[in-house]
Amino acid sequence: MEFIEFTPTRDQFAYTFGGVEPVMRIKPGTALKLWTQDAFNYALTSVEDLASVNVNLAEVNPQTGPFYVEGAEPGDTLAIHIVDLTPARSWGVSAAIPFFGGLTSTDRTATLQDHLPDTTWVYEVDSATNTVGFVARHGDFTVQLPIEPMLGTVGVAPASREVRTSLTPERFGGNMDTPEMKAGTTCYLGVNVEGALWSLGDGHYRQGEGEACGTAVEGAMNVTVIVDLIKGAGTAWPRLENDDFYMAVGSSRPLEDSWRIGQVELVRWFEQLYNLHTMDAYQLLSQMTHAPIANVVDVNYSVVLKAAKQYLPTVGAYDGMHALMRERAASLGSISYPHHP
Repeated sequence: MEFIEFTPTRDQFAYTFGGVEPVMRIKPGTALKLWTQDAFNYALTSVEDLASVNVNLAEVNPQTGPFYVEGAEPGDTLAIHIVDLTPARSWGVSAAIPFFGGLTSTDRTATLQDHLPDTTWVYEVDSATNTVGFVARHGDFTVQLPIEPMLGTVGVAPASREVRTSLTPERFGGNMDTPEMKAGTTCYLGVNVEGALWSLGDGHYRQGEGEACGTAVEGAMNVTVIVDLIKGAGTAWPRLENDDFYMAVGSSRPLEDSWRIGQVELVRWFEQLYNLHTMDAYQLLSQMTHAPIANVVDVNYSVVLKAAKQYLPTVGAYDGMHALMRERAASLGSISYPHHP
């Protein structure tokens, strides 16, 4: 298995899905050790920094990639297995950004109220306890929270020459902001253009479901993934698989349409996995799915639909791709990363 290391320079970051030339070509079955910049592009480094002053909104959510996968063409499915996510800094940062977030006036939920105060929080990483520290800005309250690394964005180029900002989640993946995008998860994305042109970024040291204020504990991330190609297996909306769950992600507005998309995609997947009639798959999943909200703040809202494997007969989705990825990941052994500022 080929193992490639790539650290982008600032001028190599991508800020869209689609419309960007690939940084390199890779073969299916390649493992990659990558580094991603934080969502604010290193613009917020202390509580004195403010999003309205320091953050360039044209350069948020910088992506590492895109990567051209040899042999990928529309109608195929790309499988991206997350082997490891390790925070690349000793601190993370979160912010309440004016006119952005779940509980404030926004450009799409317009009201006459002023925006909430522009505020920044810095979370120090405690490597010994594997936690990040919340420190109140308006009092003396502190608490340690477990580090649960995830990627906010994983996506491919959209179809029809479309170009979408890296803030957008849709059928091509993108900024889904689900805590399920963690080590041990395999993400399946339908290929829309030659080479797939996939990228990832937006590392979170942890995030609550829904990402209520609009930002997680954002931080630069060391990432190891394995990428493979499933020929002729089109996938309409992002699907996820780990050792315990089958999942589908819907992204739209209003929120209930995101739920519907994810539910339909999971029904279609169960039709394939278990040769079920649509109505039987619909009924079964009605009794067993969980539906955590991934985000309620982005251009589209995202909802994850989850079905537990423990209740189901053992089958190999996409010819056992997840199990194969887990074997490949184990063969990599211990993973270490170079130091990045």
